[in-house]
Amino acid sequence: MIVYEASKQEFLEHVDQDQLVTHILNQFELKVGHTTSESEIRSWDNSMLHMYRVLNDQSIPNDAGVAIEYKIPYTSKRVDFLLSGHNGVNDSVIIIELKQWSKVEKVEGKEAIVKTAINKGLQEVPHPSYQAWSYASLIEDYNENVQEQLIQLKPCAYLHNYRKTDNDPLTDEYYDYYLNLAPVYAKGDVEKLRAFIKKYIKFGDNKEILYQIEQGRIRPSKSLQDSLASMLKGNQEFVMVDEQKVIFETSLQLAKRAIKTGIKQVMIIEGGPGTGKSVLAINLLVAMTSKTLTCQYVTKNSAPRNVYSTKLKGDFRKTRIDNLFRGSGSYTESELNEIDVLIVDEAHRLNEKSGMFQNLGENQVKEVIHTSHMSIFFIDENQRVTLKDIGSVELIKRYAKEYGAEVTSGELTSQFRCDGSDGYIAWLDDVLQIRETANANDMGIDYDFRVFSNPHDMKKEIEKNNSTNNKSRIVSGYCWEWPKVNRTNSKCHDIKIGEHNFGMSWNLDNTSTWAIDEESIHEAGCIHTCQGLEFDYVGVIIGDDLRVDKGAVITDYTKRAKTDQSLKGIKKMLKETPVEAEKLADKIIRNTYRTLMTRGQKGCYVYCTNKELEKYLKTRLNRENLYKESREEKLKVAENAINYNLSD
Repeated sequence: MIVYEASKQEFLEHVDQDQLVTHILNQFELKVGHTTSESEIRSWDNSMLHMYRVLNDQSIPNDAGVAIEYKIPYTSKRVDFLLSGHNGVNDSVIIIELKQWSKVEKVEGKEAIVKTAINKGLQEVPHPSYQAWSYASLIEDYNENVQEQLIQLKPCAYLHNYRKTDNDPLTDEYYDYYLNLAPVYAKGDVEKLRAFIKKYIKFGDNKEILYQIEQGRIRPSKSLQDSLASMLKGNQEFVMVDEQKVIFETSLQLAKRAIKTGIKQVMIIEGGPGTGKSVLAINLLVAMTSKTLTCQYVTKNSAPRNVYSTKLKGDFRKTRIDNLFRGSGSYTESELNEIDVLIVDEAHRLNEKSGMFQNLGENQVKEVIHTSHMSIFFIDENQRVTLKDIGSVELIKRYAKEYGAEVTSGELTSQFRCDGSDGYIAWLDDVLQIRETANANDMGIDYDFRVFSNPHDMKKEIEKNNSTNNKSRIVSGYCWEWPKVNRTNSKCHDIKIGEHNFGMSWNLDNTSTWAIDEESIHEAGCIHTCQGLEFDYVGVIIGDDLRVDKGAVITDYTKRAKTDQSLKGIKKMLKETPVEAEKLADKIIRNTYRTLMTRGQKGCYVYCTNKELEKYLKTRLNRENLYKESREEKLKVAENAINYNLSD
């Protein structure tokens, strides 16, 4: 969608007559359906005057096409300014990212990130060259006309209020990769920007190329398909087995049916911790894309998206992969059937409202079904860990019915975590008194579960296990505050256990891939940074929100940190419906520790701040060990009897 389009000559006239912003705003309201902020209107007023100066050159053809605010389909991204024409050989489109910035700071250790003043404070944002290049890459990857007609996209950035200096941070060699892909121009660079434009646009096109881009069918490019497939091929971490393969093939068949018939398809795949939901989801993402379907992997939590996109990237640069991974609040303004397939992992974490202030959209389940021809929900209702988590099988079915969708259900049961057995999870449910199970005294496997009296000892064992392959981590219940400032390194101790002189920081704000960053072994994750991920060994610090009193495992929501948003709103609920609120808070806390304690594939190590809980867990573990010894003794007796009979 293009908000405003004109020839260069028409653009100059609109600016000259002080009509441009009115034209843009009218078209914005008509095409987007609502108005925009005063700050964006001011930015149009300011930036377009500068583009007027740049284009006011007779060597730039008057019939070159001009587009302002082009919304890239399949994303929420809008390109500031496009200029189209020919260079005598190729159709060309210049993509210009416009910035009002006057100050920039370099950010070390992060790819293509700078700091600039936004809303009266310095914030980390993408480098303008990266941003311009990423938009060009998205259009190339998903616009069929650009792919087939070989339209060359040439990105650049123009910071018209920014004055370059010696050793300028904006053009520091640290950003050379993206500066070479998309040059950046600043105050005083009008002639340089004109030269860049005239290199690729020597003849006008009467907006024909812009029309081709706007009308281009959305499909993933062959290069993106091939690259994704090659990244997945041979990667043992993403190999499917058993019912995963059955559900995989069924999903592909239903996607084809949805596109062919126009009847929406909804799949609901249930599965507990470690049943391979994420592995299947990633395989489906790659397979759907390889079949030229627009497809995205969706989660509420950013941690799984960041980890899996990083693992798939290979030699790719960020955006070409990152755009396949989206947050669950990305579809509040999406059109009906805008995307072919949406794959929702951790669907139990979906919320009703979206946005930072929970003021956007209607319901994330509904929005996913609305946006896609086919939606696939991977769900485990026992992993709902906040009051806002509303994802349920019943809710998905209700909205599927509203849209006339056909619903297909499936279940994943094979265990790939907790040493491949459901026994440990059943034992843990019994231990946490979530439900009584037949595994009260039996994990069914030789799973490495330990209870430590000293957190230093637990941390030492986790670090030892991690040294082999960087696949062990410490996580904690959210019973310690998470400060927003002065957290520059892991020596800032947020989690403090005074009696043992023990301290750890929560995972730092700059580690979006905490689960795989090597240095994060020195930081503790929480439910929000590890749900949906797995490790070889997990160390769990259980805080005062879970304790034992007279043999009963009880929860105490008042011991949660104030910065934890999981139980936000519980006090109001307690006044209105106290019994229901108590039950819900209790369930969330138990589910949280169940989720944390099932992240380890080979083992789970635990430290409890409540000593009665520590004693209880050790007692349960001793009972399990005695049961195991008794079982092994009985097996020996039976084996000896068989051998004796055979010898006769």
